[in-house]
Amino acid sequence: MIFFYSYIGEANEYFKKQQYDKAIELYTSAIELNDSVAIYYGNRSFAYLKTECFGYALQDASKALELDKTYVKGYYRRASAYMSLGKFKLALKDYETVTKTRPNDRDAKVKYNECQKVVKMLMFQKAIAVDDDKKSVAESINLEAMVIEDDYEGPRLEDGKVTEQFMKDLMEHYKAQKKLHRQYAYKILLDVKDHLMKQPTLVDVKIPDNSKFTVCGDIHGQYYDLMNIFQLNGLPSSTNPYLFNGDFVDRGSFSVECIFVLFGYKLLYPEHFFMSRGNHESVTMNQMYGFEGEVKAKYTAQMAELFTEVYNWLPLCHCLNNKVLVMHGGLFSGDEVTLEDIRKTDRNRQPPEEGIMCELLWSDPMPSMGRAPSKRGVGIQFGPDITKKFLERNNLEYVIRSHEVKAEGFEVAHDGKCITVFSAPNYCDTMGNLGSFITMTGKDLKPKYTTYEAVPHPPVKPMAYANSILSLFS
Repeated sequence: MIFFYSYIGEANEYFKKQQYDKAIELYTSAIELNDSVAIYYGNRSFAYLKTECFGYALQDASKALELDKTYVKGYYRRASAYMSLGKFKLALKDYETVTKTRPNDRDAKVKYNECQKVVKMLMFQKAIAVDDDKKSVAESINLEAMVIEDDYEGPRLEDGKVTEQFMKDLMEHYKAQKKLHRQYAYKILLDVKDHLMKQPTLVDVKIPDNSKFTVCGDIHGQYYDLMNIFQLNGLPSSTNPYLFNGDFVDRGSFSVECIFVLFGYKLLYPEHFFMSRGNHESVTMNQMYGFEGEVKAKYTAQMAELFTEVYNWLPLCHCLNNKVLVMHGGLFSGDEVTLEDIRKTDRNRQPPEEGIMCELLWSDPMPSMGRAPSKRGVGIQFGPDITKKFLERNNLEYVIRSHEVKAEGFEVAHDGKCITVFSAPNYCDTMGNLGSFITMTGKDLKPKYTTYEAVPHPPVKPMAYANSILSLFS
């Protein structure tokens, strides 16, 4: 019994210090010694929630309730996992159970009411949606009606076009925490949408032998760290091409600034600046984790809807010199998937819960062989044998993906065949991780890693614009 108390007490201390991985390790040790105690699973579920392993959190909460149906925190944990996965009706059911069990619990009542509001809102949105006849937001935009005020002193498009000088002025403008005029912001979005609609789902990128090419991972609205990448590696240009591998927005509270800089460079250098869709370029993620709220605060709800239309056209992956495949998430639940299957995938939609598009955006590598259910509850986990088979089937050398925080900013796994790159240092101002980007030349495509620490940013906390419903997770 003393071992149990030692593990749990130590795990709880690590949890308080936000060292969640260590806490999970110790909760797991306690479970291995006695797998019939609901609170052990409940505690580990909470730690998994903090590390965004929502699938594992859901499994542990359900196991805790299987062991003890009266364990109220188990319902809390499971509801939080359901909320994180966008399964709001199931979350509501668990919160309802808590309120019935504890009718005088004010906190439970607040959680139930807030979750109920979300379910009602989603039901209303579904009721008024007319998918086939719904007019595109882009078609409703009237740029001429957006008058540029005389006192506007920010950057201006030249004849409606992005220029190198405009981009330099825009970045300085944003550093000073100023806003781009709405007419120019809308114009950039409309032009980017037109360009992306002409792109394939899988973009083939040719890198000349002696040319450098840079791949960046998640940025997550950390604008000042994005500026540091350009400081370290040079501004994008026709001779300094970049690929940003999804999750440009959410969590960080400068997501608007990040996305307009990235889209601006996409317009300025369309053949030398590339962007892959991430799992956070989606409606549900944007509603929960801040981007939608930030766009509404800095511009309008109409612009938030336009962003959704634009994100739907982002390519899902890129193939470098026919040898390196770059996607945000990872590989697939079946061995038969080919590059041609990816090319044929319809991407102009919200990410589905299964299939090629889902797995490209959500899957993660794991060290063990085979496949396993996703720790996130969406996509899959895939082992080194799965990577090897996919590469051999498609005549590829290795894959690059992002999607996961790594202490050093990158991780080389699966015998060097699966590389993770994550470019948001000190993620959410709490993780303490380094950021990283990858550079290579076309001649050998050998990856080289540059790591860096977070730089200071104005006193706006991450998640400042996030949906208040996230308070339910605590």
